[in-house]
Amino acid sequence: MAEEAVNSVVGDDEGAAQEPVKCPPCKPGLPGWMATFSDMVTLLLTFFVLLLSFAKTESAKYEAALGSIRNAFGGNVLKQGEVIQKGKSPDDSPTMMESQDPIKPFPIEFLTTEGFLDKHEVNRESSEDLGSMKQDLQEHGLSQNVDVYEMPEGIKVVVKDKIYFNEGSVTPSKIVVKVYDDLVKMLSTKDWVVFVQGHASVGERGSDGKDAFDLSAARASAVAKSLIRRGVRAKKVTTVFYGDTRAISIPSRSQDENDRASRRVEFMIRKADLTDIGNKAD
Repeated sequence: MAEEAVNSVVGDDEGAAQEPVKCPPCKPGLPGWMATFSDMVTLLLTFFVLLLSFAKTESAKYEAALGSIRNAFGGNVLKQGEVIQKGKSPDDSPTMMESQDPIKPFPIEFLTTEGFLDKHEVNRESSEDLGSMKQDLQEHGLSQNVDVYEMPEGIKVVVKDKIYFNEGSVTPSKIVVKVYDDLVKMLSTKDWVVFVQGHASVGERGSDGKDAFDLSAARASAVAKSLIRRGVRAKKVTTVFYGDTRAISIPSRSQDENDRASRRVEFMIRKADLTDIGNKAD
């Protein structure tokens, strides 16, 4: 009887184990998480394509970046448009670039987002300065009397009309009064820096024996003092003197004409004062 009971229990267990486990019916189609993942990847791809479309690729920076990567990780760099033949590595390819003039690599940190933002910020400020300067010149009627240049360090404006002097004198002999008055008005109300540049003709000496450098310095100083007396802030005026090192020399003119043109004071207007101390380099 006992054996029959045991066999009965074992038989029941085996029967139960053999019954298949039933799972709920699967929903047709792909699982929901795959659709969400695909949406995310598509949006990310669209975002990066948008960033790429806004980016401006500078070939010099691009090649310098390749040089930095090559220095850091090794390997070679292909020329633009070249391909590697099938079955060969870049080192085997005869189309590899043998650099005759290697571009000096710059730090990898430049490629970070912060580096690009800093560069963009500088370009934005330069564009704003240029627009602001042109607007100020237009307001004061000086737009036709100046040449505007974009320099690496900022905006430079050179006034076409100079102040001229007789030989050995520091008193102006010729000046375009209207341009000078308009210049004074603009510098009195706007936050620009003016550089007063004094010059002399070759071998010129002052009536008191001053050499060309002292004479050009005295001319720049006299004009700068005149600007300050008429309302231009002193801290916005910088004097520069060149002596006879930048004398006018035009072959089609006579020596007397070149000398008269050389005895002058010029104005250069900038956004920033280059005499600022700045940041000490490590």
